[in-house]
Amino acid sequence: MYLSKETKEEIFSKHGKGKNDTGSAEGQIALFTYRISHLTEHLKKNRKDFNTERSLVKLVGKRRDLLDYLKKKDILRYRAIVKELGLRK
Repeated sequence: MYLSKETKEEIFSKHGKGKNDTGSAEGQIALFTYRISHLTEHLKKNRKDFNTERSLVKLVGKRRDLLDYLKKKDILRYRAIVKELGLRK
């Protein structure tokens, strides 16, 4: 499995407020970004995998919603996570 327990803990400890902070917007955005990059690589090899393509579009939408929420709540946290993850916009 591409997303092991250790990988999740590493993502949440790096971008969240703590090791087990799975609810923070920054942690969820970082996790979605990791999953999006994995699915993008999969789709480069398997162009006709439409179920994965649909999942990718849904994940991008979820991440966009979280980024919009964070931008509305705290612009400094938004700017920090966008810069840290290297996201556009």
